[in-house]
Amino acid sequence: MRESGILLHPTSLPSEYGIGELGSGAYRFVDFLERSDQRLWQILPLGPVGYGESPYQCFSAFAGNVYLISIEKLMAQGLIEETDIARPINFSESMVDFHHVKPFKEKLFKKAFERFRSRALPDSYLLFEVQNRFWLEEFAFFMALKDYFGGAAWNYWDKAIAFRERAAIERYRSLLEDGIGYHMFLQYTFFEQWLELKTYANKKHIRIIGDLPIFISYDSSDAWSRPELFELDEAGNPAKTAGVPPDYFSETGQYWGNPHYRWEAMEKDSFKWWQDRLQMLLSVVDIARIDHFRGFESYWEIPGGETTAVKGKWVKAPGRQLFEAIGRNMDRLPIIAEDLGFITREVEELKEAFKFPGMKILQFTFGRGAEERFLPHNYEENTVVYTGTHDNDTTLGWYRKKREFEPEDFESFKSYFGVSGDIPEQHICWMFIEIAFKSKANTAVIPLQDILCLGSEARMNTPNTMGGRNWAWRFEEGSLTEELADRLKALTIESGRNVP
Repeated sequence: MRESGILLHPTSLPSEYGIGELGSGAYRFVDFLERSDQRLWQILPLGPVGYGESPYQCFSAFAGNVYLISIEKLMAQGLIEETDIARPINFSESMVDFHHVKPFKEKLFKKAFERFRSRALPDSYLLFEVQNRFWLEEFAFFMALKDYFGGAAWNYWDKAIAFRERAAIERYRSLLEDGIGYHMFLQYTFFEQWLELKTYANKKHIRIIGDLPIFISYDSSDAWSRPELFELDEAGNPAKTAGVPPDYFSETGQYWGNPHYRWEAMEKDSFKWWQDRLQMLLSVVDIARIDHFRGFESYWEIPGGETTAVKGKWVKAPGRQLFEAIGRNMDRLPIIAEDLGFITREVEELKEAFKFPGMKILQFTFGRGAEERFLPHNYEENTVVYTGTHDNDTTLGWYRKKREFEPEDFESFKSYFGVSGDIPEQHICWMFIEIAFKSKANTAVIPLQDILCLGSEARMNTPNTMGGRNWAWRFEEGSLTEELADRLKALTIESGRNVP
């Protein structure tokens, strides 16, 4: 089945409150997908962001990002009143100002919580508590403790509670009862709003591709509540950390700092933590893209205390055993394997054993050393093709840099298209989109930035950098025109991707 869709994280949606929300802006985006005959909406991880605002460094592998909660929906429920928003901030329409968005929304959330708990608890809340007990209470406790200790990482808390002494757990649970209830309310609200949106999308025959980071943050409820599953030292710091080794793009590799798993401990109960994690994700999305898939075959292990990825080694992972265990308890495994970078034959065999589609990135097609087998006309059908991902520059930004700084790559690119002069900028994005759509790959996903033909100012993330505009881009209201929907729909039909 040939199909196509758009990559857009919900934080990038328009809203008047400084960050994309699960309100009317999200529903209008789904309507645009329907009008343009798209059947997929791909997002980044939905978890509560931590260090650097990265959705790949979350406080939980199970919880949701509460800053996506729709203020207008809370107002419709009577949990927030117009008078609560005494003086609206003049937020940017083109990027998220996390520094101001968070305190603004937290103030409103606390008002909403006070009104919520003054009412009888709805049955849906009680059901949510029961269904999510395996992670919810510990996460809410973790966040309440984090608030109490001024946002510090858990291994900097009072030692007794950091290392979960029984008496300390009882004392802090009692002390922070209101805070625990507050964070449980926020999670309930997030998932209620998200599942309403997902239901709306599914009724329009649009499926959502979620994202599962392979590693968790050491400053997370998972590492704090289940330290036996992670490579932590006696002080709670990562003893063995994740990253990728030095390569063509970086002399020092990529140092991520996430703790590695104690795979032997996980295997003892048939990887129950992983089974719970994937089942949770597939209850809120339809397809899961697994980030850094190669880490399930072999992973780069960096000793604790290092600050770069230079000193590391490859270690085998039990990926086959893991997916076999998951498959025994699930009817299907709708998974996309992010298999970018240097991929060994063993990784390919693991992917093929479970028939997971891999990924192709058009921006990588025309660089130095690109092989014939990676050209679009040679893509295998069981593939998802992208013009670029959240870690790439936009196609227009990529084109401008190639033209100016890498003339050899630029000539290779022009040769593929059979052109001798410059390609007009207004054409380059749709040339890439057309190549993706007309390739043999069953699935084509295009970042919205490329559909809007935006430059580097709209880039979502630059790997190995912090701050700046990372994770902050938003598209402005009115960008998704009828003309744009018609153009995308026409190409979708021409490419045979208009699924009935």
